[in-house]
Amino acid sequence: MSTVAFIGLGNMGGPMAVNLVKAGFTVKAFDLSAQALHDVSEQGAIPAPSACAAAASADVVITMLPAGKHVRGLYLGDESNKGIIDVVADGTLLIDCSTIDAHSARVVAEQAQTKGLEFIDAPVSGGTAGAAGGTLTFICGGSDHAFEQAQGVLNAMGANIFHAGGAGAGQVAKICNNMLLSVLMVGTSESIQMGIDHGLDPKVLSEIMKVSSGGNWTLDKYNPCPDVMEKVPSSNDYQGGFMVDLMVKDLGLSQEAALLSNSSTPMGALARSLYVNHARQGNGKRDFSSIFEQFNKKG
Repeated sequence: MSTVAFIGLGNMGGPMAVNLVKAGFTVKAFDLSAQALHDVSEQGAIPAPSACAAAASADVVITMLPAGKHVRGLYLGDESNKGIIDVVADGTLLIDCSTIDAHSARVVAEQAQTKGLEFIDAPVSGGTAGAAGGTLTFICGGSDHAFEQAQGVLNAMGANIFHAGGAGAGQVAKICNNMLLSVLMVGTSESIQMGIDHGLDPKVLSEIMKVSSGGNWTLDKYNPCPDVMEKVPSSNDYQGGFMVDLMVKDLGLSQEAALLSNSSTPMGALARSLYVNHARQGNGKRDFSSIFEQFNKKG
């Protein structure tokens, strides 16, 4: 599988496509943004005039798109436009790395199957740093055969690859993870700020909690308090990383999933409310760790 069509070259998709080029794949790329397409072309990708043109002669199609409606529209088409499943060659493997609702992933998988095509939903975890460094985690839903087929191309972009189950399972696992991440970020932020309010050094407090029962990923890798940790968004005015708007989107997906399964997710619901409020205050484009600022403002 030497030729890959990569569609969607944003903050995550662009670096992922470049890593495939570096790994020796022929990458035919497309994005609605001419600048994004130019940037990956400078790194060795071949620009395509459309998504379907990129996909038509590929062994593997990889997509990284904003929402379920975009994934459905691209793969399935509509009355006036053909979808990817209508133009690819027999045996082409379809991999969607977007974070979307599980229902959309299952609909695309079912339609692809009617054409004899394998489709995997493979949302990623690891942020822009993981995309650039080729250390992403891929959380896959699909058949065993499709998962085996995808190993080579996914290994060129990531360090951890999991098979969560059938179609849509990757999406469910991803939103469970991001719901937990949001709760951890909020709890870590309020805990550090309470320490600061009592005169503690946030660096010392963070080190204490890292090796104590409150230790978690946000303390280890992504401290939300400015100037505690180097090379994280909190020490760069919360620029880069994973935007608040994207966390709001994922938390919305988590609550939709909770309603469908009648699951009790009070912490996830509260986290969504806090992040929605944070976004409404003009923070949507900042990194999600900027939620820390909701706790450090004094009246």
